[in-house]
Amino acid sequence: MPFFRAVLPSLLFAVLAASPVVASTTSAKATKAHTSLHHHKKVAKSHKLHGQQAIDSARVTEIQQALIRNHYLSGEPNGKWDVTTIAAMQKLQADQGWQTKLMPDSRALKLLGLGPDYSGAINAKGSSFSDPPPASTIPTPQAQGFAEASGVEH
Repeated sequence: MPFFRAVLPSLLFAVLAASPVVASTTSAKATKAHTSLHHHKKVAKSHKLHGQQAIDSARVTEIQQALIRNHYLSGEPNGKWDVTTIAAMQKLQADQGWQTKLMPDSRALKLLGLGPDYSGAINAKGSSFSDPPPASTIPTPQAQGFAEASGVEH
């Protein structure tokens, strides 16, 4: 036991003295590997455009016709998204209090009656965008249940 007590301090000293050497070697290797991964040549990426870049001529004609109907544009539609058409669309959108940077705004197209048409969709029948069935077609027990739930009496 006295031998162990005499050797223990020197053994601990040796372990503590060696640990910074091991740690610094390990961290230096890790740092070198880490930096070599991140210091590769940077390749300039080309700017990739996203989304629709131009409006189809037929669609521009539809928009122009709707702008003419709503007295925001005069003359004949020419199918070109020109400064006159842009100004008319900006005026329409500004009159509604909407932004005027994005041309055309989807709300403006809907206002002009040019929004999406879902009537031919696969799930169009019975959907929220189709006309509701007449009240007379609701079965009596179901109609009574609706009336009870709403608190309305006939």
